[in-house]
Amino acid sequence: MFSQIHLQVNGETRNCAAQTPLPELLQQLGFNPRLVAVEYNGEILHRQFWESTQVQEGDRLEVVTIVGGG
Repeated sequence: MFSQIHLQVNGETRNCAAQTPLPELLQQLGFNPRLVAVEYNGEILHRQFWESTQVQEGDRLEVVTIVGGG
């Protein structure tokens, strides 16, 4: 069983299982991973690295939903 970790998502403290892959965390939080951009600890995280990124205790994420239109 994985232990729980604390992290910041859009300024709010959230809990999740340790070693949760980023796309899984986004889905758990109700985000559609195809429609968001992620800033991970102050850096834009390119989508190609999402699968290999496992959130850690104290991480800071800013998740921005991409809105289409014009």
